[in-house]
Amino acid sequence: MDMVAAIFKRQIKDTCKNKTIFIQFVMFPVLTLIMNKAVKIDGMPDNFFVNLFATMYVGMAPLTSMAAVIAEEKEKNTLRVLRMSNVKPQEYLLGIGSSIWLVCMLGAAVICAAGSYGLREELAFMAIMAVGNFASLLLGAAIGIWSKTQMMATSITVPVMMVFAFLPMLSMFNATIAKMGKITYSVQIGSMLERIDTLHLGPDNMGIVAANVVVFTALFLIAYRKCGLE
Repeated sequence: MDMVAAIFKRQIKDTCKNKTIFIQFVMFPVLTLIMNKAVKIDGMPDNFFVNLFATMYVGMAPLTSMAAVIAEEKEKNTLRVLRMSNVKPQEYLLGIGSSIWLVCMLGAAVICAAGSYGLREELAFMAIMAVGNFASLLLGAAIGIWSKTQMMATSITVPVMMVFAFLPMLSMFNATIAKMGKITYSVQIGSMLERIDTLHLGPDNMGIVAANVVVFTALFLIAYRKCGLE
């Protein structure tokens, strides 16, 4: 745990210094605050921008950040140095993953605060975001480990991120996309956030999210066995 804590603190400092990574956590919370206050349209659902940007945030920030961090450290041989310092792969991944997850949850808290929720809804909102961020982290870790360089990670992450971040929004306007997209975790996260005041968890939402987590975990394990963290 001491090793995990050391990696956690190191990554928090690196995240604050790295503007490219840091902007991922700031952009959508700031957009949510601005759009939620500045745009008022008759007939617009309550917390429309909160739900929209929260879902996009889940599909983008943790995924791209985790992939970029791991790929960059592989490219710069930082991981090799850590391995020589007796840092185990699981310690490294837990330290990196928990730090990025925590920063993502801070951004989620800002987005949640912009909405008009009661205490029960706020707790449900943060729990849903926590699960969504975790799923994205797993997928980002798989991409990062699979990639030999940061450029390669970016080329893979961008199209994947575009799908998971924008699919929930497109599902609002196209029934065909909604039918196809309902098997993805990001669409289910968006659906649960929209129905947060009358939310009932079941196989039609959390079951699909759990299935996505299982798939991403399998992809991560395959990538780890083939590429490792060397």
